Amino acid sequence: MTIPLLIDTPEILVDVDVLDRNIERMARAVQAKGLALRPHGKTHKIPEIAARQLAAGAAGLTVATIGEAEVFAARGVDNFFIAYPLWLSPEKAERLRRLVATAVISVGVDSAAGAAMLGKGLGDAAGEVAVLVEIDSGHHRSGVRPEAAATVARAASDAGLKVAGVFTFPGHSYAPGMPIEAAVQEQAALKHAAEALAEAGFEAQVRSGGSTPTALLTEGSAATEVRPGVYVFGDAQQLELGRCALEDIALTVATTVVSHHSTPHGTPARFIVDAGSKILGSDRPSWATGFGRLIDHIDARITALSEHHATVEWHDGGTPPPIGTQLRVIPNHVCLAINLVDEVAVVQQGQLVDRWRVAARGRNR
Repeated sequence: MTIPLLIDTPEILVDVDVLDRNIERMARAVQAKGLALRPHGKTHKIPEIAARQLAAGAAGLTVATIGEAEVFAARGVDNFFIAYPLWLSPEKAERLRRLVATAVISVGVDSAAGAAMLGKGLGDAAGEVAVLVEIDSGHHRSGVRPEAAATVARAASDAGLKVAGVFTFPGHSYAPGMPIEAAVQEQAALKHAAEALAEAGFEAQVRSGGSTPTALLTEGSAATEVRPGVYVFGDAQQLELGRCALEDIALTVATTVVSHHSTPHGTPARFIVDAGSKILGSDRPSWATGFGRLIDHIDARITALSEHHATVEWHDGGTPPPIGTQLRVIPNHVCLAINLVDEVAVVQQGQLVDRWRVAARGRNR
């Protein structure tokens, strides 16, 4: 894809044809497994993309915060799962009660204290909110061990909440060689937790899993739905993990070569582009080969980031691009990049066709 003439740099570009293909492919693949798809809106934060996901058959959206749900609800989305434990302040409780009046809401819980606070804050609306007990399937962030699911479920029920099932986030799938193992652990944890609920008299109607690296590995024998997010865009992490191909990358950052850096004879040439951590994000897992990749020069490496500049080491053969050349960078972690801009440029066949506002940007609570 060429960079449209009307684009100044740095700017985020979304190739709408690739985006639509990614959305349709995931929807078909998940449906073929007999699973529901509940994509994570925190990746894109853009109502136009949510509408495309729902039109392709998504059962609703996963979100990270009440604020994200509010933004999407204002644009017509009416079914949400807030996939993190909430500690309801009075202000959050009032906002959540307003959401319950217009949308189907489910919330993650992983402690008796959190469940009690959720029920107290919702008051008379508690019975309108379903909860999923979060299970730790190996990521070791939030969540309880599968055998402890019933304890949290009882607390939620005692608080007047509806216990709908269990969920997990196999975040440890974001590492080389880990997606298959993480998917197996996810399945075992969901199955074990659902059995623990059943023994306690609760039916786990919803068993939710599936990050982008594991979504297509998740099987319906234990799960009922998956919640991938990054799949809509792809990013350099997914590329290096082998969970997407170059042709699946829908989001890139347009940037310009602004300086050449002299290097000793026999060492790779280096140059500077005008996209730094304030648009690419600074995430770099220990196994990643750089701070992003150049989509049209995949052997080049981004070796350092400043706030507004990146250093590129040239391994692509031939002469490095001259000053003034526009390039496209694949961010390492697309969820961070999208939250750094107010809008994205929508392109199709090399032409600028629209601009979409990142409407849920900064809605962190």
